[in-house]
Amino acid sequence: MNRGAVPDPPARLPDPPARRRNPVGGHVPVAARGLVGTGLAHARETGAETVQVFVANPRGWATPSGRPEEDEAFRTACADGGIPAYVHAPYLINFGSHSEATVERSVESLRHSLRRGRAIGALGVVVHTGSATGGRPREAAYAQIREHMLPLLDELTHDDDPFLLLEPTAGQGASLCSLVTDLAPYFERLDAHPRLGVCLDTCHAFAAGHDLAAPGGMKETLDLLVDTVGGSRLRLIHANDSKDVAGAHKDRHENIGSGHIGPGPFAELFSHPATEGVPLVIETPGGKDGHAADVARLKEMRAVPEYPPGVPGSVL
Repeated sequence: MNRGAVPDPPARLPDPPARRRNPVGGHVPVAARGLVGTGLAHARETGAETVQVFVANPRGWATPSGRPEEDEAFRTACADGGIPAYVHAPYLINFGSHSEATVERSVESLRHSLRRGRAIGALGVVVHTGSATGGRPREAAYAQIREHMLPLLDELTHDDDPFLLLEPTAGQGASLCSLVTDLAPYFERLDAHPRLGVCLDTCHAFAAGHDLAAPGGMKETLDLLVDTVGGSRLRLIHANDSKDVAGAHKDRHENIGSGHIGPGPFAELFSHPATEGVPLVIETPGGKDGHAADVARLKEMRAVPEYPPGVPGSVL
């Protein structure tokens, strides 16, 4: 993390919206000049209306402390610009691991992400749902999840604490949660905690076997999500197309409309009641230019209703 002087906020961020059905943005880098100097500058240059950041090395266990002045600058700039912010927890976290050391490190890593999330004003912290490693029964992994993750949820007692957002995976290996119906036992073990939510990754869902590209596939999947965990638990969407076919169990993201999901399902996503007000974050290839193009593409889809104005089901 950069330890130099806190830079001034970018000169121009999007005006605070009176109301956006779905803010559209992306995961932004922060390594070079920090949350404000790099992260919000990237958001401005790509037209992002919402941002997701790492607050630690995503492939390590380090838990770096933040800088209060930078945290406050980021928090203020996001609030003034009407930009919802989210944290993605490190990828190594796995509460279902057979390794006691991995579980202990997972606890400290996720606690760090949650506390740093509160410090920067994040609305949610995204964590992958993990896997039952070492050939262990799934029930043993779920027992560990209850034992170690539920206390972290109970620590979220402040009004400005972030939600913990479970992100189902693409279904590789001994994944505990890939299909949206797999969220049911997860929520059950965590007592459907009031600070528990869902981050749905469209590439993951497609790879896991939800054929979003089939006619009505997006609606069917979102309906199933609501039936499984309720209508208010979806709090963030990772909007990514897929380089691979449905059910391939491969987590390879593609630019919006250029993969096997295609543009239609993303347009369909905007009209579903469960996505009302839910931000979309892209994690697609192509660097800054690719992100800017994908953000613009999703904004265009958002602006076009699936039904004519005044017709039941219209988003206008």
